[in-house]
Amino acid sequence: MNEPNDLLKERFKKFQAIEALGVYPFGGRFLKDGMIAAIVSAFEENKKTRTAGRLASIRLMGKTIFCDLRDETGRIQLYIKRENLGEDGWKLFEQTDIGDIVGIEGELFKTKTGEITIRVQSFAMLAKSLRPMPEKWHGLKDTEVRYRQRYLDLISNEEAKGIFIKRSQIIRSIRRILDELDYLEVETPMMHSIPGGAAGKPFKTHHEALGMDLFLRVAPELYLKKLLVGGFDKVYEINKSFRNEGISTRHNPEFTMIEVYTAYHDVNDVMDLTERLIKETAQQVLGTLQVPYGEKTLDLSHWERVSFAGLMKESFDIGPEDDTEVWIEKLKHKGVKVEGKNLSRTQIINLVADLLDPASSKEAGVIRPVFVTDYFAELSPLARRNPNNPSLSERFELYIGGMELANGYSEQNNPIEQKLRFEEELKDKGKEASSNTIDEDFILALEHGMPPAGGLGIGIDRLVMVLTNQPSIREVILFPQMKAQKE
Repeated sequence: MNEPNDLLKERFKKFQAIEALGVYPFGGRFLKDGMIAAIVSAFEENKKTRTAGRLASIRLMGKTIFCDLRDETGRIQLYIKRENLGEDGWKLFEQTDIGDIVGIEGELFKTKTGEITIRVQSFAMLAKSLRPMPEKWHGLKDTEVRYRQRYLDLISNEEAKGIFIKRSQIIRSIRRILDELDYLEVETPMMHSIPGGAAGKPFKTHHEALGMDLFLRVAPELYLKKLLVGGFDKVYEINKSFRNEGISTRHNPEFTMIEVYTAYHDVNDVMDLTERLIKETAQQVLGTLQVPYGEKTLDLSHWERVSFAGLMKESFDIGPEDDTEVWIEKLKHKGVKVEGKNLSRTQIINLVADLLDPASSKEAGVIRPVFVTDYFAELSPLARRNPNNPSLSERFELYIGGMELANGYSEQNNPIEQKLRFEEELKDKGKEASSNTIDEDFILALEHGMPPAGGLGIGIDRLVMVLTNQPSIREVILFPQMKAQKE
């Protein structure tokens, strides 16, 4: 954001004037009695108080100045009179601008209109703002600037600030629920020698001291399951993962997930846990299970389950026993554009998944969460096969409004079967595989015995999108990845 040079020059002159008064324009430690909201709520007439924040407005009225001071909790009016500040203090305050960060000390009182105000008796310059605030605090309109200079967005946009406060509350709520259920929070490596645990192209780096290539993790799954082998029954990690893929309203190359693993549970237990985590979090953070979502209402009090295999059969007459060529012909027959002749089944399913909208509700204006179950086994190499139908896996994906929010399954704990599934996956991916190596260390861990378990992954960013009614993932990530700025 480029401000006119005259505005920058004017602010710099004030900066020099402050120095000329013998005051350093970037002060240090300033002890506050509390945040502004707390001071307002505990109001007592003539009570002395100390607080600090950013000047949001300055209104000159002769020998009197009224200002608004803001911090992250709220706003309070300041009443500044020349005789209260003294000549030196008044001269200093004359060099302030909207956006400056100041510390103030004074007495609380109410104006004739009943507004709680601080009668300022002294103040300290804590940080001189050398650039003007955006659009006089009415918010940034340019989304590019909002994302690149998020600090300005937070200063001028209370709604944006509220989203990130809610994001913190959502994560805190999930952590509290799991902690109360006796889950152990753990940390696993972010650099992997073999990328695994999920499909996705990894970021590659090189470790100089070890002389080896490493990958930023695409998921923590395999390490967390090693902890089940090690004897922990209930573990979770709130993690950063990375995928070197496209950027969209639903995708950021760096994203936050929570993965949860529970020994002796299965996919049905995991669905129950997923529902509990999201419902309790919504109730605690939002105070309701009826959540605005676009022009509709998301009803979190009722959750549905549909069969992926059933949807494929009903929509395209495709079954897991069909050959790839048959899939392509049936898709084309239904009007689906399929390019190329060598598409893998996974690619076809990804293409078809965008056409299936299992999350639409029969009730007008209402969206309900939908668990999509019965995925084809070959699409889920880390999941246990359904014992009653081995062509299907014990897996689900959670959709809300057509967007995938969570993924879970009964974990595969048979090392022989797991290795065969990895080999099939590599053969299926061919040249597109990010690594042509099977994670033998994970197979070795399974060979020591992993208890049957249920696993869950929830996309935190997407969950925040849903619970705060945001259409883009960039609205819920403080500093989303951006293209390099043009000179």
